[in-house]
Amino acid sequence: MSGVIVIGSQWGDEGKGKAVDVFSSTADYVIRYQGGSNAGHTLNIAGQKKVLHLIPSGVFHSNTICVISAGVVLDMETLVSEIQAIKESGDGLSDSSKLLISDSATVLLDYHKVLDQAREKGAEKIGTTGKGIGPAYEDRASRKALLFRDLFLDEKILKHKLERALSEKNFLIEKFYKEKAISLENTLKQILFLREELRPYRCQDTSFIIHKALTENKKVLFEGAQGSLLDILHGTYPYVTSSNTVAGAALVGSGIGPGFIKKVIAITKAYTTRVGGGPFPTECQDKQGIFLQKKGEEWGATTGRKRRCGWLDLPALKYAVRVSGITHLALMKLDVLSDMKEIPICVAYQLNGKVVPNYPIHSSELTSYKPVYKILPGWQEDISSIKKFKDLPKAAQHYITFIQQESGVPVDMVSVGPARSATLWRNQLFL
Repeated sequence: MSGVIVIGSQWGDEGKGKAVDVFSSTADYVIRYQGGSNAGHTLNIAGQKKVLHLIPSGVFHSNTICVISAGVVLDMETLVSEIQAIKESGDGLSDSSKLLISDSATVLLDYHKVLDQAREKGAEKIGTTGKGIGPAYEDRASRKALLFRDLFLDEKILKHKLERALSEKNFLIEKFYKEKAISLENTLKQILFLREELRPYRCQDTSFIIHKALTENKKVLFEGAQGSLLDILHGTYPYVTSSNTVAGAALVGSGIGPGFIKKVIAITKAYTTRVGGGPFPTECQDKQGIFLQKKGEEWGATTGRKRRCGWLDLPALKYAVRVSGITHLALMKLDVLSDMKEIPICVAYQLNGKVVPNYPIHSSELTSYKPVYKILPGWQEDISSIKKFKDLPKAAQHYITFIQQESGVPVDMVSVGPARSATLWRNQLFL
């Protein structure tokens, strides 16, 4: 058993990019198993900022093979741009065998983006990234999707498949959303160009590759996108993403069984953020929220939108622990809380004068819940260069210990800055 799943425990943007980059330094394989270019993972490598949307965060380690598995939706244009940027920087992918793309992955095309963006113009917008992820997953569920393997069919057959897809999509785009129709010829031309750029990375069966690696006791890291509270089934519906983001999705999206999983590591920000619409009980819409936003540099890596900021929500974290079977926590951005005299942390909710200890079954109820806070002492010291837990200010140690006690899960990694080196360990987490 050598598989480790890394997920976000909140509404995404927890710092998974840095964590996976740190973990993957000893990994043989890093697997991206769901989501698409709506996820942005930000890394800081030797002082340089790197943002990835589709390629797994292990790409900057020469010993690591990156896999994009069947559960992912592929924005071909974004993926090709990422590959080219990485190759031009000299940081990775000089060997095409270091990236494998599943033949069974769903292809996302321009008409998916047009539909997504058109829906967001309406009164019932939910704050999607407009990247076309939802419409692409809809096609997969209705058995109308183009798969990665379809791109390499004979041009006439590919054109016929594309024509069938566009006949329905253009009807919606033109007649219902009053947008400009998508050109068949232009779309086909784009596909024919991009498929040649992606051909070297094509893998017929990534499930077989992953299974073989696990049976050979290779170190395999499964990298999640978004966060647990955005899960299509278990998140704050309808303000959710279009895929499953809980730990079980790693098994489905990658095509492996649960017996191979050794640990589930949840990346948890020391406070809470959210992008887009949806309930957020601990949101701070005052100077403290502005402080967190500015100091934490909280804007989306994909959209550039400012993130809504608030205090850590322990009932929500304990819910994520339950639905994903989390075994370890990695606490990110603890340094952002420095210089605060006091730090509120949500320990329960209040509804109609009664204390509610648990996260609600129906997430819509969250809009009526008021957070119940416990106030913990803050610290003023700069912690960004600290390497050992015992050297942290006592208040910072107490904050971490309190999270661990309340969640029932050990906090084994703490990030005190954006760089790889700004990480301290209580226990060696990975593999």
